[in-house]
Amino acid sequence: MIRETFAVGPLQCNCSLLIDDKNKEALLIDPGDESALILSKLKQYGVRVRTIVLTHAHIDHLGALFDLQRLTNAPVMLHQKDQPLYDHVEVQAAMLQIPTPQTPEIDGFLYDELSLSYGSHETTVIHTPGHTPGSVSFFAADAKIILTGDTLFQGSIGRTDLWGGSFHQIMKSIQQKLLCLDDDIIVIPGHGPLTSIGDERRNNPFLHR
Repeated sequence: MIRETFAVGPLQCNCSLLIDDKNKEALLIDPGDESALILSKLKQYGVRVRTIVLTHAHIDHLGALFDLQRLTNAPVMLHQKDQPLYDHVEVQAAMLQIPTPQTPEIDGFLYDELSLSYGSHETTVIHTPGHTPGSVSFFAADAKIILTGDTLFQGSIGRTDLWGGSFHQIMKSIQQKLLCLDDDIIVIPGHGPLTSIGDERRNNPFLHR
């Protein structure tokens, strides 16, 4: 499996591709902006996108979604509890004083323990609410990586002061659903540098209060 993560957009959202290099199928996670850059990555690897998935429905994680869905014809999936955020993306745009991006219809909903396949690989959905009600993480056990969106960062956690946020829920998600993983699991957050479950278990100040 090939994994590539690169920052896109003014808020530097981490967009990721999980690729089966034999079958040339990919899972596209959080196409936040810069559709031309994302498309160039797909062409570079010569892959077909099996599914486009969102860790949550904040605008900085979905700005290029419409273009990528149109160009790849891949289904788009989101957790149902973030549908209200998705349906009111214009409110998010107004808060940031940026243009409202076009958004496609959601083709299916993510849920806890759903398996997403691409080629011969599978990635498991873990519902990790707190940053938003429908925040999810994606665990690729064979690659020993977890994509945590804006739930867990290097040395920090996602903010909980926006609509639907809950400090209690995000801490519960981290403690019960992420820290149960092995220390050597690499964490790919929604923004910023990669880390590991072990490093965050030992060093994240929010987890030692």
